Order: sequence, then C-alpha cells, then structure tokens
Amino acid sequence: MSDKPTESMQYRFDGPEDAPVLVIGPSLGTTWHMWDRQIPELSQHWRVFRYDLPGHGGAPAHAASSVAELGDRLLATLDGLGVQRFGYAGCSIGGAVGADLALRHPHRVASLALVASSPRFGTADEFRQRGVIVRTNGLEPMARTAPERWFTPGFAAAQPAIVEWAVQMVRTTDPGCYIAACEALAAFDIRAALGRIGVPTLVLVGAEDQVTGPAEARTLVAGIPDARLALVPGASHLAPVEQPAAVSDLLLMHFSTAWQQDTSAAIPVLPHITAPVGPSVPFVPVAEISPATAPEAPAPTPDDRYEQGTKVRREVLGDAHVDAVNAAADPFTEDFQELVTRYAWGEVWSRDALDRRTRSVITLTALVASGHLEGLAAHTRAALRNGLTPAEIKEVLLQTAVYCGIPAAGAAFAVAQKVIQEETTPPA
Repeated sequence: MSDKPTESMQYRFDGPEDAPVLVIGPSLGTTWHMWDRQIPELSQHWRVFRYDLPGHGGAPAHAASSVAELGDRLLATLDGLGVQRFGYAGCSIGGAVGADLALRHPHRVASLALVASSPRFGTADEFRQRGVIVRTNGLEPMARTAPERWFTPGFAAAQPAIVEWAVQMVRTTDPGCYIAACEALAAFDIRAALGRIGVPTLVLVGAEDQVTGPAEARTLVAGIPDARLALVPGASHLAPVEQPAAVSDLLLMHFSTAWQQDTSAAIPVLPHITAPVGPSVPFVPVAEISPATAPEAPAPTPDDRYEQGTKVRREVLGDAHVDAVNAAADPFTEDFQELVTRYAWGEVWSRDALDRRTRSVITLTALVASGHLEGLAAHTRAALRNGLTPAEIKEVLLQTAVYCGIPAAGAAFAVAQKVIQEETTPPA
C-alpha cells in the first residue's frame, strides 16, 4: 500500500454556505460547465459542489485508473472541506462515480441521481479501442464525433455555438487522462451489485440517447430497490445541456423529496474552510494518512488463479476474442483452455514484476521468433490496448528482423499492419 496521500480534485461551490451539499459530477470529455444551466435553480436550495475529472477543464493531468479511484479522490476533497453527507447527481462517468460511492460508502450518500448512466457502459472492448484511437490519433476524432453522440440532430443544427463549445471541451482534455477514463469505464460493471444501492435514486435519461439510452436506464431502475425512471423527450446524452429546464425540475423534485426523508443529509460545509466561487480554483491539501498494516494475503488457490486469469485474459485480449475461444471449446479442448487461462493468464500475465506493455513486447517477439503467427493478430491488438503505439510495435518487429530473420519479420509486418489499420482508424 502506498503512503502517498490521495489526490484532491478541482472544484467550485455555488449557493448558500449553510445549505446542505449537493455534489454534481460531469461526463467524460466535459467540464463542470455542462451543469451551468442547472446552477441558478439548484443553488437556491443547496450548496452545489461541482468538480472536474482529471485532465479536464484545466484540472491537473493526474490520471485515475478506475471509477473507484475517482470516487476516493472526490471523498478526499470533500473530507478536506468538512463535508460528510451529501446528495449526488452525475452524468455518464459522473453517474458511475456516484453509484460506486453509494455502494462503497453508503453512509456518505443521502440521495442519488444517475443521468445518462449505466451499470456497465457498452463493452470493455469498445472503450479499450477508443483508448487505442486516442493514443494513436489524439483527441480530434473524439472531438469531431462528440456532437452526434451528445445531442439530437435538430439541437445540433439549431445551436452551432453550443456544438462548438462541446467540441472544444473535448479538444482541451488531456489525452492520457481521457484514455485512463476509458480504461476505467471498460472495467466498470456493477450489474450484480445494484440491489445493494440503498438510497432513493432518480434515473434520468434522454429519450433519444444513443450512448446510454432508455434500455440501460431501465436496467438501473429494475436493479436498484428505491429507484424511479425519468425519460426526457427531445434529449440525447447531454440532457442537462439540451433540455436544461426539464432536468432542473426533475432534480429539484427528487432531491427535495429525498432531503425531507433524510434529515441527516442537511450537514452544511464548515464555514471556516468553505472554498470561494470564482475563476481561481482552490485545491485543498489532503492530510497524509499512515497505511494500516494489512495481514499477509493467503496463497491463491487454483480457482482464484482461474478467475484472475479470466479477468486478465479479457482485459488484454478483449471480450470478443475470449468469447469466441470459449464458444469454440468442446469436451476435447476445454481442459486445455482452462490450463491456458489458469497458467498463462492467472499466473504469468498476472505477476507484478513486469507491466503489461513489457509483456506485450516479449510476447510479440516470441511469436515472431517461434513462427507462431496465428497468435500475432490477437497480441498486436492486445499490445495496442496495453499502451504500445504503432510506432513502437514497428520498432519491435524491426528488431525481430535482425534476430529472427527477414522472412519471419516480413510475415509479422503483414499481420500487424492489418490489425493496426483496423484498430486505429477513427470512426467516420
């Protein structure tokens, strides 16, 4: 365990200092300004706390590796401000942070609103490929396609200034932090845990949202015991921007009711450490906490190694590849696939001494040297997802030409070139 204190987040407050706190979280690629049109209404009733994701809106580019880490940073910031219990509303990945907090820290969250959110965002493969595209091409492909993901066609055509504002938010995001957020969403899956969210929850979604639409919203409502659905007509993914009045009214109604039911939520921010509102963004230092001494972990069992191997194999090779392998297995081959999962992935690939980038370099080299090019396509794709760039993969294969032979490297270049073109071509 590291003794480094948890990062704090870039934030601002709006509303009366003695009001209960309502935390509002942004979506991937946006800043706290996506909630600007809700603030006049919400800040009449609550002390509204907005935050930026790492590398977004000028926030320090200290990437977070998981949704849980984002939640930990948020709690560290709120702890520094004396905020113990709060309402929470978040859009997309901001909603994921709120759901994660409601599961891991239920005593902190008084009421929850999940906007354009999901218990699992698409597939892990989709988000990891998005990370590959950004690593290869920068954020311009994501910026260019943001309007069609975020807004209905009619709104985008009628509001060119807002569309340009949205594009610029994406362009000014730190690419490394964007990629890390994609990895966090790829690993996020709380479908089995929804029944443990014990706070009143509003699930709000644009009726025309093609990213996390009504189907995902209904999954949340079906799984969370005290949840209700609000469908916003004429809105896509960024419903708070596209239909601000409707979203404000729904949030006001939900949190007003929740606060009446839960009087313990009305805990104001301590006045002597309240952050000022304005262009200057304060950062609250977080006290360093000495790590607890953890008991020595028991040795993994064969079942543990298989579960770990399945997880790592999916993260490295992708769900589609692993699903295809599993579907093709039969009584004759299934024991072999279990051996591969438990030994190669649950033991060797899971060791901490080398990172996954390095293991990908070794694997590519070994496949070329041994002439086993049938596995090269899958591991070229894995190398891209593990952080190698096309230029670095090219250097690996050039090195194999010297030590493994020109014909072997030439065949490998042909395989790798096809995969790289498929994986790094931006969406049309």
